[in-house]
Amino acid sequence: MNGAGGTSGGTGQFFLGLIMMCGGFYLLLNGIVVSSNFGFGTRLFGFGSGFGVSGGMVMIPMMIGIGMVFYNSKNYLGWLIALCSFAALVFGVISSVSMSLRTMSAFELICILVLAIGGLGLFLRSLKPARAAPPQAQ
Repeated sequence: MNGAGGTSGGTGQFFLGLIMMCGGFYLLLNGIVVSSNFGFGTRLFGFGSGFGVSGGMVMIPMMIGIGMVFYNSKNYLGWLIALCSFAALVFGVISSVSMSLRTMSAFELICILVLAIGGLGLFLRSLKPARAAPPQAQ
């Protein structure tokens, strides 16, 4: 009978590692705080020392491109302007996101990392075929 992953590895190790890994990575991702400083007055992109492009400045060409597309849907320039402006807006929002780890004790962080990385190791070990027992000399 084959174990986890079609190998002769342990099915118990597979499920224990999977549970530990999922729990550890859940707790790790739950401890990350995501914040953003995006707004229509803040700079999305900066050029040189003082010039910055804000979210509102990106919206103006997008509105023009959308208007051109609604006027004539076969206008490639309108599609190009609208899609490039939308891509720049999405890129600006994603690049303005900052992530940090919430305040926790060293014990909490060590427990989370042991669960996540230890579970990953146990999970991967269960997928490796078990060694055959050496033949017994009589």
